[in-house]
Amino acid sequence: MKVLLCPLNDPGYLYPVLAVGAELRRRAHTVHVLAGPRAAPTATGAGLETLAVADATALSVSHWTARGPEQYTEVARAVRQTRPDVLVTSVLCHGALVAAEAADLPVVVLGLAAHLWPYRSGTDAADAHDRTWRLTETLKHYGAVREAAGLAPRHDRFPDTPLLGAAFLLRGHPALEPPGAELPPAVRHVGPCWWEPEPTAPDPLPESKPLAYVHLGRTFGGASLWPRLNAAFTSGTHRAVVELGRSGAPEAAPDADLIVGRRPWMGPLVDRADLVLTNATSAPVLAALLRGTPLLVAPNGSEQQVLAAGCLRAGVARRLPEPGASAAALRAAVEETAHDPELRSRAREMAGLLAAGKSETHAADAVEAASR
Repeated sequence: MKVLLCPLNDPGYLYPVLAVGAELRRRAHTVHVLAGPRAAPTATGAGLETLAVADATALSVSHWTARGPEQYTEVARAVRQTRPDVLVTSVLCHGALVAAEAADLPVVVLGLAAHLWPYRSGTDAADAHDRTWRLTETLKHYGAVREAAGLAPRHDRFPDTPLLGAAFLLRGHPALEPPGAELPPAVRHVGPCWWEPEPTAPDPLPESKPLAYVHLGRTFGGASLWPRLNAAFTSGTHRAVVELGRSGAPEAAPDADLIVGRRPWMGPLVDRADLVLTNATSAPVLAALLRGTPLLVAPNGSEQQVLAAGCLRAGVARRLPEPGASAAALRAAVEETAHDPELRSRAREMAGLLAAGKSETHAADAVEAASR
C-alpha cells in the first residue's frame, strides 16, 4: 500500500500523523510525507521520506482559513507524483480533503483530542448550537476550496460528511466527550498517537522549586494568560517552564519565576512537572494525561472550550481563576492542583486508559481499512 501523509506542518498536527506514518512504514507500506522546509527535517527524523512543499505557508495551521486552494495545489501535485492508495491528513487541512475527492482516493483524517462538531444525538441545546455554529464556519472555508478546485457542490445527508473522510480519528478518550453523546459513524477514538523529536540535550533547570509546565495557545480575542502567570508564579510554590508555542511575544514580569522559550518537544518537561497549565489545546492536554499529570486549564476559544470542559467533567483538571483574580487565589490554584490527590488519581486513571488504547496501531488499522 502507498500512503501519502499530508498533515498541517505545525507540531501539534504534524507529530501525531508522523506517529501513524511510522507505524505504517513498520508494516512495510510505502509512506511519503508532504512537508515544508521546517517540517521536513522532523519527518526525516521520524524515519519517513519527504516530498517538498513549494509554498511553505500552505500547510500552516495559522493560514488554514486562507490557504486552502494552495493546500489543494500542493496535495494534488503530490498525488500525481506518488500515486498513493490512501491519504492521511489533519483536521482543518481542507485542501487535502478536496484533492482526495478529485482523485477519487480515500482519506483518513486525524482529529484533535475531542470532537468539535455536532454529535448525532445526546447533547443539550446550547452545546448543539455551539457545535453547529462551529461546523457552519468550517464548511464555509471548505466550500471555498471546493469551488476554487472546480468541484461541484455536495449534497450530503449530514453536512459534516465531507470533513470526516473515510475515517475521522480522535486522539482523546470517550471520557472527554459529553455523557451520552453519539458520534457520527465515521468518527472514532484511537488515542494520542504520541510522537515528538528527542531532545538534543537535557534542559538545565534550577532545582530549587518544583516545576509547573505551561503551554500557551492562541487567545482568539480572549484574555492573555500573562498577567495571571506573572501573579501565580511570583512568590509562589512553583517555578514555571513556559512554552510559547504559536502565541505572541512573551510578557513575563521581571520578578516572576518563569523560564520562557520555544521547544520542539514537551515530554521531558512534563515528566518533571507537578502540573500542566494550559489553554487546553490537544498536545499539552494529551502530554499531561499520558503521564497522569493534573491539569489547570484557562480556555479561550474554539477547541479550548470543548477540551477544557471535557477535562473538567472527567475530573482531571481544575480551572484557573478568571482574569482579575487575586495573586493569592492564582498561587493557591497552582498549589492545590499540584497537591490534590483525587485529581492526580483521576489523571493517572486516564493515563492507563490512553496507554491501553494502542493508538498508532488502531490508527494504522483505520488507514489500511480505508484503502481496501
